[in-house]
Amino acid sequence: MSISDVHAGHAALAGRIAAFWSRLGAWGESYLHHMSRVDQIRRLEAKSDAELAELGLSRQAIVQHVFRDRMGM
Repeated sequence: MSISDVHAGHAALAGRIAAFWSRLGAWGESYLHHMSRVDQIRRLEAKSDAELAELGLSRQAIVQHVFRDRMGM
């Protein structure tokens, strides 16, 4: 095994490690984004029907409202 083989092996390993951390970071970001939506749903659900009406929402439409960008609405 030559030095260039060792360097190539290290570079490949470093690439795999970087890819792992990148995927982990993307998952973490996705999880936090999801949780922020859950918090938004809870805040809206805590409002009275009158407060929701002022926002132009019905109680049944809260989830669709919060995820409207994902649902093509």
